[in-house]
Amino acid sequence: MSSAVALRVVDTHHDLVIQPPAGGISLQGRIRIPGDKSISHRALMLGALAQGETIVQGLLLGEDPRSTASCFRAMGAEISELNTEEVRVRGIGLGNLNEPVTVLDAGNSGTTLRLMLGILASHPDRFFTVTGDGSLRSRPMSRVVKPLQQMGAQIWGRKQNSLAPLAIQGQALKPIHYQSPIASAQVKSCILLAGLMTEGQTTVTEPALSRDHSERMLRAFGADLTVDPETNSVTITGQATLTGQMVIVPGDISSAAFWLVAGAIVPGSDLTIENVGINPTRTGVLAILERMGADITIENSREVAGEPVADLRVRHSRLKACEISGDVIPRLIDEIPILAVAAVFAEGTTIVKDAEELRVKESDRITVMATQLNQMGASIKELPDGMEITGGTALRGTEVDSFTDHRIAMSLAIAALNASGITTIHRAEAAAISYPDFTNTLEQSIR
Repeated sequence: MSSAVALRVVDTHHDLVIQPPAGGISLQGRIRIPGDKSISHRALMLGALAQGETIVQGLLLGEDPRSTASCFRAMGAEISELNTEEVRVRGIGLGNLNEPVTVLDAGNSGTTLRLMLGILASHPDRFFTVTGDGSLRSRPMSRVVKPLQQMGAQIWGRKQNSLAPLAIQGQALKPIHYQSPIASAQVKSCILLAGLMTEGQTTVTEPALSRDHSERMLRAFGADLTVDPETNSVTITGQATLTGQMVIVPGDISSAAFWLVAGAIVPGSDLTIENVGINPTRTGVLAILERMGADITIENSREVAGEPVADLRVRHSRLKACEISGDVIPRLIDEIPILAVAAVFAEGTTIVKDAEELRVKESDRITVMATQLNQMGASIKELPDGMEITGGTALRGTEVDSFTDHRIAMSLAIAALNASGITTIHRAEAAAISYPDFTNTLEQSIR
């Protein structure tokens, strides 16, 4: 731990305590971030459905992928112990998942539950029950249940089949053309995965482009899939044969976002984040930070296993406010909490709109970020679909809460680096959902 900052995790209370010295700190060095969570989930799922062996390198070792692996092990896939070097998945072939003898537990992972519903619903003559932790059981599932029901799926659950636990009686589904009211990679992926087992062509059309990791990986595994970028439509032809692949998982840009903002707002900082996935459907955070005046350089651009990758260098700069709304929102929905922190330190008033999706994440991220940052001295007004953030107010240390939301915990930690006094973040262990080594990386970067 650096002598320049008091930073400790109180294990008995799962708190993160941050106390920068009066003279401030800077962040320096090179950071290697965890593997991309979205790609990690999909590699495990498609590997389980494929014929032969899939080898995954760089897998995220957070709790969410562990939930995915546990669920598919319970249905007959052989998945080795999870590690970053190499995970081996012995698939059992499309349509051959076993009926589990126990309830499938998705933990805190909405991606696991929503994507898995499309797979389970399309496995005829098998019965499944799925659940999650308290947070996941409160998150809406109707956005995927309703289109699956249009395909003929039989799904039952609480609150008119919209909340887990959910029971699924697998069926031979029918193809549909689904006009999604929202741009959501989870909705799109769920329907495409259901279409894998469905005879004919299944199409999803979105109002704006959402992340395309499913499309890239489905193609790599051998699915028959076409994309129409003019209409934001994806079509999959069912009953293809998937074949095991080598998957190299790039670093998660959602995790990189914390260091991009930290480097931009902490004076004297100069950080390089290595091996970051810069898939164009995920780079909204780069576009917004550059619009705010952040000093970010893209270095060593390359392609790894079909995904664009680069190193990102960020140095401290003076930020200015901007509007975050419209088509960019699906490209940065997970990064809005940390962008709210950037806006607190930007000159002017930043407006976040069209982001009502934030209210149904692991927490109501609009309310939680506004209330917790306001407790630290920020000036944030909630909007129905976003926030109005007036920058330039000095932050002071106080007690805040992550509400067991990993992105909230890490966003508040970055804000605390520029606050005076002691900040205590309760339930900060939530960061392990997507970034188990976050605190250690923070300690090692402080100068």
